[in-house]
Amino acid sequence: MALIDLQKISKHYSAQKILTEVNFHVDEGERIVIIGKNGSGKSTLMKIVNGTLEHDSGRRITKNNLEVKMLDQRPNFQDGHTVREAVENGLRELNEAKSRYDELSLLLADDFDNKKLLDEHEKISSYIEHHNAWNLDDKIERIIQHFDLKQYENKPVDLLSGGEQRRVALASLLLQKPDILLLDEPTNHLDVYMVEFLEELILKEKFTLIFISHDRYFIDRIATKSVEVDDCALREYSGGYSNYLTQKAEWIRTLQKQHDNLLGVLKRENEWFARGVRARLKRNEGRKERLMDLREEAKTNPAQIRKMSVELQREAKHFNRDKSINKQKMLFEVEDLCLTLGNKELLKDFTTRILQKDVIAIVGPNGSGKSTLLKALLGRLEPTSGKIKQGEFKIGYFDQHREMLDDDKNLMETFCPHGGDRVNVRGKDMHVYGYLKNFLFPREFLEKKIGILSGGEKNRIALALLFTLEVDILILDEPTNDLDIPTINILEEQLTNFPGAVIIVSHDRYFVDKIAKKLFIFKSDKHIEESHQQYSEYLELEKELKELDEMQSLACAIKPKEVVREKLKTLKLTFKEKIALEKLPDEIDELELKMQEKNKCLANPKCYEDIGITALAKELQEIEELYEQKVEELLTIQEKEEEINS
Repeated sequence: MALIDLQKISKHYSAQKILTEVNFHVDEGERIVIIGKNGSGKSTLMKIVNGTLEHDSGRRITKNNLEVKMLDQRPNFQDGHTVREAVENGLRELNEAKSRYDELSLLLADDFDNKKLLDEHEKISSYIEHHNAWNLDDKIERIIQHFDLKQYENKPVDLLSGGEQRRVALASLLLQKPDILLLDEPTNHLDVYMVEFLEELILKEKFTLIFISHDRYFIDRIATKSVEVDDCALREYSGGYSNYLTQKAEWIRTLQKQHDNLLGVLKRENEWFARGVRARLKRNEGRKERLMDLREEAKTNPAQIRKMSVELQREAKHFNRDKSINKQKMLFEVEDLCLTLGNKELLKDFTTRILQKDVIAIVGPNGSGKSTLLKALLGRLEPTSGKIKQGEFKIGYFDQHREMLDDDKNLMETFCPHGGDRVNVRGKDMHVYGYLKNFLFPREFLEKKIGILSGGEKNRIALALLFTLEVDILILDEPTNDLDIPTINILEEQLTNFPGAVIIVSHDRYFVDKIAKKLFIFKSDKHIEESHQQYSEYLELEKELKELDEMQSLACAIKPKEVVREKLKTLKLTFKEKIALEKLPDEIDELELKMQEKNKCLANPKCYEDIGITALAKELQEIEELYEQKVEELLTIQEKEEEINS
């Protein structure tokens, strides 16, 4: 039986139909993404699944005692709660279950045959296991750290920004691990490192999940099924975003010719995905295999780890050659720029040139200073030190406040302030409706006031207006927030065809990969690194270099002789194995010294001429083989020791 089964569900608001006799079911372990245009009914479907919105007709059937929880767009917290208290607030039942489990364990130690106690013990054990709550304190600390909430943990939660409060609510829900978790745009207000942590957690904990997202990499990694809401109906596709693209294109080919434009968009998107993403994944496979192999060598061969680290750094530098065309018009010349906001230093000693054809993405963790840099380029913030020289050009600016829009004007007044019904788009004269339908607006929207539109609709209007301006450079701050995937595809197409420079701030890895030709990456040391590689490729390399650093630290920290002698006190091995554990570390140390001597001799002609280079190389090979044999023997005994102790 499904956890939830919706049968012939219908829902309408006044005269507007949203869902008409749709069927939808959720099985345990499924991770379902709901896809569709803004206003199509995605959130309505999710609220009906959650049970917080009544349907007009049909049946909602659920498994007994089903626990369904949803991340609210505007979370509510108890008055006076700190961040940590808000995170822990939903864990009361789990903590009570753990306390009762400990009590039952003590009682059963004296009365092991008590069936009533055994049944309750088993039931509570299954409950804790299902929620993976055995190490709850460690998980709380980990999630607070990864969601950048540690600095606020003792601060009243109601003093946090809306985005920070969403992170607190998300952290609490993830720790509770309900039977079905519902997430509406969970990656909003998360930087790429938080998104990566969220992906790993969802997959590791085996959540049953229904979510709405415009983050196409997140969808492709997480979703096991895609459900599209379109024209009051639901259509299912297996897998994530890449499968959705392929299957949707196949379906559209069977429809009428009016869908040719949409088919063209899907075809271009699918081609980019196949060319860019799969090629990158294929490149990464080799590195991943080498990393897995190195995990086995990490304790015995730090030199190999260092070698691969150098290779990865060289690979990263390959992308960072200056690809600028010096004959291009200079827009900004930045010299030794330093930026401070309040008492917080954000950027220091940044020097660069931004040219007329540059397409740049500014990326980095939340709070690193990306939007502050935009304000400095726009002249809205004075540098702490350094200079920004600006050429003669016009700027088109988009931010989340949509400052270019007037809520009291309708769409016609917004696009034709001097009357008429025509708009000029980069030299092309178009009817307003003909232009706005490219941004998915029906004709009846032309007379609607900006103020009554949704946040996503306002963003679409602001972007459509932006592309009618005669400007040399577009500067966009988080343009994909509150947009659906079809609108993001339109935005990407418009930016690709824009003849001037583009600067964007975004956490959307897919969007940045597709648009940007250059990255400004905020680093932890307050400097900016410039790179010409894809953002997802940069993140992969960064992650792998971090793993190698951790391996090297581990390898350098391990002293076989000291570790073995310390553990000898508690081992229960054979007499022969104990003797080997005593002797092997010293023998390994001696062999390492001999290898160093032989290698040193091989580098000195005076030394190897006396012995003969062939004979010397053979001696070194024999020592290396013996070294590997001794190390393998030591590791085998240590593994046996670990099994005994476990």
